[in-house]
Amino acid sequence: MALQPKRFAALAVVALAAGGLAACGGSSSSGSSASSGTPVSGGTLRIVAASGPDHIDTVPAYYTPDYMLERGYARQMLAYPASPATSTSGPAWTKATTPVPDVATVVPSTSNGGISADGKTYTFHIKKGVDWDSTPVRQVTSADFIREFKTFCNPAPGGFVGNIGYYQDTIAGLKSYCDKETAFFAKSSNKPTAANIAKFQNSNTISGLSAPDSSTLQVSLVQPASDFLYIMSLPFSSARPVEYESYAPNSLQLDQHTLSDGPYKVTSYLPGKSISMARNSAWKQSTDQIRHQYVSNVQVTEGVTSAQTQLTDMQAGSQDLPMDTSINPPSLPSLEAAKKPNFSINAWTDVFPYVVFNLRSPNSGGAIGNVKLRQAIEYGIDKSAVQKVYGGPTVTTQLGSIIPPGNVGALSSAAYPQANGGANTAKCKSTLAASGVKNPTLTYLYPNDSVNTSVFTAIQASLKQCGITLKGKAEPGSSFFTDLGNAPVNNKAGTWDMGQPGWIPDWFGLNGRSVIPPFFQTDCQVNTINYGCYSSKSMDSLITQAEAATSTSSAASLWGQANTLAMQQALIVPLQSQLFPMYTSARVHGPGAFQPNIGDPDITNLWISG
Repeated sequence: MALQPKRFAALAVVALAAGGLAACGGSSSSGSSASSGTPVSGGTLRIVAASGPDHIDTVPAYYTPDYMLERGYARQMLAYPASPATSTSGPAWTKATTPVPDVATVVPSTSNGGISADGKTYTFHIKKGVDWDSTPVRQVTSADFIREFKTFCNPAPGGFVGNIGYYQDTIAGLKSYCDKETAFFAKSSNKPTAANIAKFQNSNTISGLSAPDSSTLQVSLVQPASDFLYIMSLPFSSARPVEYESYAPNSLQLDQHTLSDGPYKVTSYLPGKSISMARNSAWKQSTDQIRHQYVSNVQVTEGVTSAQTQLTDMQAGSQDLPMDTSINPPSLPSLEAAKKPNFSINAWTDVFPYVVFNLRSPNSGGAIGNVKLRQAIEYGIDKSAVQKVYGGPTVTTQLGSIIPPGNVGALSSAAYPQANGGANTAKCKSTLAASGVKNPTLTYLYPNDSVNTSVFTAIQASLKQCGITLKGKAEPGSSFFTDLGNAPVNNKAGTWDMGQPGWIPDWFGLNGRSVIPPFFQTDCQVNTINYGCYSSKSMDSLITQAEAATSTSSAASLWGQANTLAMQQALIVPLQSQLFPMYTSARVHGPGAFQPNIGDPDITNLWISG
């Protein structure tokens, strides 16, 4: 499965640039953001950002700030409720990460007839009264959802869907549709204008998508997929109004003429400067069980790059919420000690950062291809030292599993136990000796910001204790991801032996498809997430079976086996899963200060006072 890693890459860069925490997982004793009291109507919610969203168009949008704003103006068949959680176990986490009806009347199941007996046909029924803020106001229809899927493979610059793999691997006919569109626009005579894109889409069909009537959408799958409801809950699966056919996808013209079927509409968009949103009068609370329309307006101010400046502004009350910048670790102890209700440490679950191995590097006689050497490294890295860099156990959890806690297929115990919370140096030395590799020197690629440099320094020091030398290769984030992902070129050239990226799953719970295939499915090409070019028939078979599983239990077993195989082969070193520390101004109240599947505050479940 070929993935475009925009959500992971962008989040990683933002987090690293901020020198702070961008993802979460595990548990915390801190309380959630202020959520008690009676909601207040009115006022302007003020959001501060370094660079703001990448996209307004829901097709290419694949970045946390994009998701944050889309929550207000774009709706899907299914979505997620606001439910503050401080742990990745328990009812609050389950509620926050389980899809519920949004535009759909119910979540399809076999018991209500929404999923066929063979698990290959899903039927969604659209609620009456879910309207576009068009002139005149118009009901959202099944054709609006089909239009979104037809736009996934459009040829407009930057307009391609953020992650096509989830959909091509599941929806019947989508791959052949995309292949046909790609071939059509490859001809020089077929220019990717808005008119030509719309003409192609309206002249061709996707066999797996049908609309028996305007309020019914049927989706036929290539094979059963027990996680398909999660895929349909991604923001890529939003409804798309017919008016968008007048503009090229991902164009400024489209972004500045956005229509809304949610509680807020975009009223002004100045890229890199500001975004304004106001209440959408076409939206009805009776049709939306997960969003509200508490504040009157939302104002985003971009260009504030300093994390400290953002925090100071929120403390002063001139700004209310952050969008794309995390809290610096040095600020965390004082914020936690103050125990104010507008500071919270929320549950999230990721693999951030982790160590990846370039399995085909020729350096040191191809040493990194030796599984015993990699296993020695698993034992020898001091994860507690990495944990300290990110603020300590209050805000991070050490990982011993590739699928992180709180998700189906996570390992119950670490595959390579640490010694008293730190490196198991003795085991590292004995395993290194068993590898037959003597005194290896390995090139270690990492982003050159202060936080990642500190992580590298900690790892370098701990591996030195057992006879492994790391030669650091620091690069800015822009070239780091390029060099790390230029497989198979860099793998053959030995540009690096070990690297330090991060990964954030696209959904939680039954999310093996969002973790295991990107890392380990045979796929050695430019910009792959399988950085080391790992290839295994056993792994590919487990992935194929897991993706076709018809029940959560069978999927859990298969994803767990894939997780175990990857750890046995020491394909990556999962270092930690981060919690999400969140600070808002004292004016902010409500249960939406953090929503895991957004990865940011839920602006539709907050109100302000004062």
